[in-house]
Amino acid sequence: MKDNVMRITCLHTAESNVAVFDAAAQSLGIAKGLLRHQVRAELLAAAEAAGGLTPEILDTTGAALLELCHGTDAVILTCSTLGPAVATVEEAAGVPVLRVDSALAERAASVGGKVIALCAVETTMGPTTGLFAEAARRSGASVEVRLVAGAWALFKAGDQDGYLAAIANAADTAYDDGASIVALAQASMAGAAELVKKGPKPMSSPTAGLAAAMESARRGI
Repeated sequence: MKDNVMRITCLHTAESNVAVFDAAAQSLGIAKGLLRHQVRAELLAAAEAAGGLTPEILDTTGAALLELCHGTDAVILTCSTLGPAVATVEEAAGVPVLRVDSALAERAASVGGKVIALCAVETTMGPTTGLFAEAARRSGASVEVRLVAGAWALFKAGDQDGYLAAIANAADTAYDDGASIVALAQASMAGAAELVKKGPKPMSSPTAGLAAAMESARRGI
C-alpha cells in the first residue's frame, strides 16, 4: 500500500475541521480526494448537554465509527470529547480506528519536562487528562491540562479569529508558567499555533493524527 493512495476517513463534530484536516493531509502528501469526512455535530452537542459522555453517546459514536470502516484504510475520530469511544470498537473494526489526539499526547510527553495541554471545551477535560496522563507515565514528563475559559463560546459564535487568539494567549501564558511544550488538545485549535510568541510552536493534533493513521494502516493494525 502506497502512502499517497491510502484512504483515511475522519469523523468530525465541527464542519470547520474539514478544512483543517484537508490542509494537514496536503502537508503529508495525501492525494486530494483520499481523505474523506463525515460531520456529526450532534454527538458533541449531546455530550455538552449531558455534561460529558454517557453510555448512549458512546454507543452512538461507536456505531458511527464502525460504519465508516467500510471502504477505507483507517478511521480517525477527531473530537477529543468523544475519544474514549475508540476503545469500544477497536476489536470489532476491520481497519485501524484512532483518536486524533493519541499521537499528540505521545509526542508532547516525549519532550519531557512540564507539558501543558490546552482544551477549549469543558467536556474534553476528562478524556484529555486521562490520555495525556497515560502518555506522561511512560515518558516521565509532568502534565497539566488547562481549560481556556470563554474560548468555546467564541468558536460557537463563529468568531474564529477571537477563538484562535484566546488559545494563543493561553499558550503564551503556559510558557510564562514554565511549560516545556504546549499541546493544543483539540483539532479546531491548530491554527493558534502560528500566533504563539513566547515559546516553541505548540503541537497540534491534525498532522500528528493523520501521520499515525497512515502508519497504522501501513502496518495493518
